[in-house]
Amino acid sequence: MRIKNSGILLVAAILLFSCDKKRVFDEYKSVGSAWHKDSIVTFDLPVLDSTKRYNLFVNLRDNNNYPFNNIFLIVALEMPNGFTRVDTLEYDMAAPDGTLLGNGFSDIKESKLFYKENVKFRGKYKVNIKQALRESGKVPGVQELEGITDVGFRIEQKD
Repeated sequence: MRIKNSGILLVAAILLFSCDKKRVFDEYKSVGSAWHKDSIVTFDLPVLDSTKRYNLFVNLRDNNNYPFNNIFLIVALEMPNGFTRVDTLEYDMAAPDGTLLGNGFSDIKESKLFYKENVKFRGKYKVNIKQALRESGKVPGVQELEGITDVGFRIEQKD
């Protein structure tokens, strides 16, 4: 009986880890219990095959303390030639009834947010991500964004 259970666990583990063949880079960084508006999360990307194309994603982990339906992010992609491409992005984080979107079985949800597709890399890149959320009718940004616990960046090889 023990050998049979061990065999089932081994097969399940192999299936679980082999299902993510597209992943080239996937890293998370903690921002604590709240993401400060001046805190920039930085990812140093590996040198990738310049003959292939990739899809890029921003990943967020949030919990029930997240008080908004959306989020605004400023994502800066620093290229080897010194040029930086800056994008301001908006994503839905909750349904109209306030239920968090994303995957997860508990109050912690993981959202895989599309950033760019069909990207070619030539050299060493860096990604900087910061939150830029503002409350309706207010000019200053949210100082401490509650409910976001981790910020990640993912690169997948395009088929």
